[in-house]
Amino acid sequence: MTLGTDPVVLDTTGESSPYPYFEYMRRTDPVWHGTYMDQSQLPEELRPNDEWVLFGYDGVFQGFRDDKTFTSAAYDKTIGLVMGHTILAMGGKEHHDHRSLVAKAFRATALERWEPSVIAPVCNELIDEIKYQGHADLVKALTFEFPTRIISVLLGLPPEDLDMFRRLSLDLISIPTDIVAGLNAANELHGYFLNQVEQRRRKATDDIIGDLVAAEIDGEKLTDEAIIAFLRLLLPAGLETTYRSSGNLLYLLLTHPDQLAMVDQDRSLIPSAIEEGLRVETPLTMVMRTTTKEVEIGGKTIPAEAQVDMCMGSANRDESRWPDSNKFDIRRPRQAHIAFAGGIHMCLGMHLARLETQVMLNSLLDRVTDLAFVPDDGSGDDARIVGLTFRSPNKLPVTFTPAA
Repeated sequence: MTLGTDPVVLDTTGESSPYPYFEYMRRTDPVWHGTYMDQSQLPEELRPNDEWVLFGYDGVFQGFRDDKTFTSAAYDKTIGLVMGHTILAMGGKEHHDHRSLVAKAFRATALERWEPSVIAPVCNELIDEIKYQGHADLVKALTFEFPTRIISVLLGLPPEDLDMFRRLSLDLISIPTDIVAGLNAANELHGYFLNQVEQRRRKATDDIIGDLVAAEIDGEKLTDEAIIAFLRLLLPAGLETTYRSSGNLLYLLLTHPDQLAMVDQDRSLIPSAIEEGLRVETPLTMVMRTTTKEVEIGGKTIPAEAQVDMCMGSANRDESRWPDSNKFDIRRPRQAHIAFAGGIHMCLGMHLARLETQVMLNSLLDRVTDLAFVPDDGSGDDARIVGLTFRSPNKLPVTFTPAA
């Protein structure tokens, strides 16, 4: 493959950026009958018979908007193996009823309560732990740690269980590459969450698990299995979205020190920086849908029962929508991106992820000065954003001085 005269080869290991490949496909075959994912780790019965990839913004947006034609029901056969039947795979009234139960926990009024009581104290404490050291890896010290602690508080989980459910959350989403690890994590989390649910059936609590235990749909309480499926989805989702997107934003700002300085001097730019970071480095580059009927998209006809990979990472750099689309520019005129997917399955925790990132960045800039990136820390492994489907920095070595 060539883009101009230069060959474009996709590194399926995720060690190199996939964006040159995405750009080539947008320009040459934005509705592609094929796959760029390595399916070799999946059992044969889970591999799609007919696979397509949408690379352009218009195609991906059309797919998200038409959830009746582009259904996510097939998730029951993939990640459903480890998470159970979740809202990711639901449609229609079932999806609406179940999503509404959890959505109330993420409304603006709840977020306003969580910011001073949970989010800010967690971020402040973590940064206070490192601010006198003069250097740190912000992935280890901050971006992975703060969403872990926050979601555990919101779920009402004991702080001593942090390491355990952090490990299990990452194992849980590893099903495409390590099915055994995913299934083992699912079983362990099932027992753990069942115990948490039973505790709340005996005594009500003011947390998300307590809300689910008390919830009813059409006058019926949720079963233990339905609650556990929710929790097995919420736990890694609560970590992944914020951990990766906040790390990507910090990497982009640190590698664009002029824009980091602008944000430091004018904190009203933080929301724009967050959206531009999500667009340029989408933390989850692709999600899957299945067609329920034959559909025309981008001048091509996709048959029924085809798997369609919606490449959000490519769509968010579509040059027809964003001029100079590969450039990170927090002053760019606002255009809605689709980093959080779209339609009825738009990410439930997107507002929480934005708020957490905004609070974290404010806290960091309040507590340290002279923040500088150290791309080569002498380890022989330069800091960079890695990954194909899930993307985030491998590390963020920085130096700084404590603020007065």
